[in-house]
Amino acid sequence: MLKQLFPTDYIPSIFDLNISELKRHHIKGLIFDIDNTLVPFDVAHPDDKIIHFFEELKSNGFKVCLVSNNTEERVIKFNEKLKLFAIHKASKPKSRSFKKAMELMNTDKDNTVVIGDQIFTDVWGGNKAGIKTILVVPVSERDEWVTKIKRGLERIVIKIYERQRKKVK
Repeated sequence: MLKQLFPTDYIPSIFDLNISELKRHHIKGLIFDIDNTLVPFDVAHPDDKIIHFFEELKSNGFKVCLVSNNTEERVIKFNEKLKLFAIHKASKPKSRSFKKAMELMNTDKDNTVVIGDQIFTDVWGGNKAGIKTILVVPVSERDEWVTKIKRGLERIVIKIYERQRKKVK
């Protein structure tokens, strides 16, 4: 059961994604969470660095979909400048929205990756859908109260994950 909570990879930030490595593994679709993966949960719009990052991903041939548990208003406002596929009120960790994202991008579980900051939504949901997952360190320590409750448990899972990862190396 605990392995369902382990990401395929764990990196400091979205900016540490290795594009050439993703291409080498034939990844074509990227599913991103928004809140605390890309920007703090209370930041309404992406900054220029985020906009440029997604332009670079698209220019490298990746299809991208935002998948958020947040409201339609929040997701639409955040996506105004990015113009990506986007799904709101995703009910992560349920698999439905991840499958819908792959349909929108015309990808499948073998050539798609989920990138997010939460184990109990992004990683668990992606893993349940059979998709590779990349956990990133949250961009901010500010969280909604519900998320704050889960962070303590996430730290325990991450410690176990990192111990097991060291054994494999």
